[in-house]
Amino acid sequence: MLTYLIVILAVRLTLVGGRIVLAPGAERFRLLPMSTPTARYWFLWSAVLVGAFYFAKGTFRLVPALGATPATRTLVGVVLSIILLGLALVALWRRPTLDGHRTSHRAYEGSTWLVSAYFVGVWLTAFSSETAPFDIGLVLLLVVLASFGLRRVVEHLLRSSGREAADPTMRPLAVVAFHRGLRVAVFVGGALVVAYILDLDLTALAANDTAATRLARAVLDVVIILLIADFVWQMARVAIDRHLSGTTVGAMTGTDAEIRRRQRLRTLLPVLRNLLLVAVVAVAGLMALSTIGVDVGPLVAGAGIVGIAIGFGAQTLVKDVIAGMFFLFDDAFRVGEYIESGPIKGTVEAFSLRSIKLRHQRGALHTVPFGALTTITNQSRDWVIDKLSIGVTYDTDLDAVKRIVKEIGGVLQEDPEFSPHILETLKMQGVEQFGDFAIQVRLKMRTRPGEQFVIRRRAYALIKRAFEKQGIQFAYPTVTVAGDAGGATAAAAAKAGLDLAQA
Repeated sequence: MLTYLIVILAVRLTLVGGRIVLAPGAERFRLLPMSTPTARYWFLWSAVLVGAFYFAKGTFRLVPALGATPATRTLVGVVLSIILLGLALVALWRRPTLDGHRTSHRAYEGSTWLVSAYFVGVWLTAFSSETAPFDIGLVLLLVVLASFGLRRVVEHLLRSSGREAADPTMRPLAVVAFHRGLRVAVFVGGALVVAYILDLDLTALAANDTAATRLARAVLDVVIILLIADFVWQMARVAIDRHLSGTTVGAMTGTDAEIRRRQRLRTLLPVLRNLLLVAVVAVAGLMALSTIGVDVGPLVAGAGIVGIAIGFGAQTLVKDVIAGMFFLFDDAFRVGEYIESGPIKGTVEAFSLRSIKLRHQRGALHTVPFGALTTITNQSRDWVIDKLSIGVTYDTDLDAVKRIVKEIGGVLQEDPEFSPHILETLKMQGVEQFGDFAIQVRLKMRTRPGEQFVIRRRAYALIKRAFEKQGIQFAYPTVTVAGDAGGATAAAAAKAGLDLAQA
C-alpha cells in the first residue's frame, strides 16, 4: 500500500507542478510559453508518464516480496518496461509543436527519431545487471529538458518589450545572467544526482589520490571551467550585441558627435567580440589542460616560438593584421563610410583582422587586404563641398543669375527633405572663365557627405526652370556661316560656266 501511495503522490505532485508551469486552463498564468492545446497535452502526458514510471518501478520491486520466482520477476520487468517505452514513444510522436500545430519538417522529424533512439538505448540498459545506467539516462534527459525549459521560462518572465522579444541580441543582461546561473545550477544538481546514483562520496573523492579519483576530479573541474567560460562569453556577447543594436537603430539621427560615436562603435565592437571569443577559448582551454595534469608552461612557450616562426613565414599576413590595427587606431574609416584607396573605392560593409570589404556603388564587392591599402581618402567625414559649373551666353545679365541662384539656395534650404543635410546653401562664387562660346559661372554649396548628389540634381532642375522663366539662355556650341552681297552673282556665273562646258 505504501508503494502505490507513493505512486499516487508522485502523480499528484506532477499535476500540481503542471498547473504551476503549464497552466492548461489559464494562459496568462503560464510560466512556460506555449499554446493552450500543447499545454493540455503535456499536462496530461507528464502525469501519465510519471505515474507509469513509478508504478512500474514499485511493482518490479514488490515482485520478490510476493514470492515470485526470478523468471517471473524478469518477465514482469520486461512487460512493464515495454509498456513504459511504448507510452514514452506515443507521447513523443503524437506531440504538437510549441505553437500548437504538428509539422512534418525534416528537422522536427529528425529530432523525434534522435530522441526515440535515445529512449530505446536507455530502455536497453534496463536489462543489465545494474540499474545505474538506466537511472543516469533518465537524469541526463531531465537535465536537458530542464535546461531548455528554464531558458524559455526566464525569457518569458523577464521580457520587457516586443522588440527585445523579437530580437535575441536585445535580451537584457539580467535575463542572460539568470538563465545561465540556473543552467549551472541544473547541471551541478544533475552531477550531484549522478554521484548519488553511483554511490560516490565527494568528500572521500577529494581526499583519495587514485587514478580513478584523479580522473573524476579532472572531469568535474573541466565541466566547471567550461560552464564559467560559457557564462562569461554569453554575458560579454549579449552586452556587445546590445551596443551594436543600439548603434544600428537610428544610426543617422542625433548630433554629429553621437553619429560619429555610433559609427566607431559599429566598427570596433565586432573586432572586440572576436578577440574576446579567442581570449575566452584560449584561457579556458589552458585552464582545462592544466586541470587534467598537462603542464601548460611549455605549451605557452612553444606557442610563442610557433608564433614567431609563423610571423617570419607569413609576413604578408602579419603585415595585413598590423596595418589593420593601425588603421583602426587612427580611425581611418568606419562601417558605412565611403572610402577610396588607389583604384579601389566603395562603402565599408565589414572587415576582419586581415581584410576589409568595400561595396562599390555599382554593386561589386571588393575584399582588400589591409596591407594593400595605401593612402585612404574618406569621402564620408564631417562635410563635403560640391561645386557646380554652368555656361551662359555672353549677353546674359550676371547680376540676374546671381539673384536667381540665391533664390534657389533659399528654396533648397527651406525644403524639409534637404534642409537637414545642407550646411551652407547654394550660392554663386562668380565667373570662373570666359570660354569660346560661354561664360562659365561657378556655384558652391556645403552638405553632409553623400547627400550632395541628390541636392545637386534638384538644384540643376530648379536652375533650368528659373532660367527659362527669366529668358536666360544656356550657352552651347554653334557654327555661323557668313558671306558678302556678291556671293549669289558669283555662284550663278559659275553655274552658267558649268552648263556651257557640258554643252
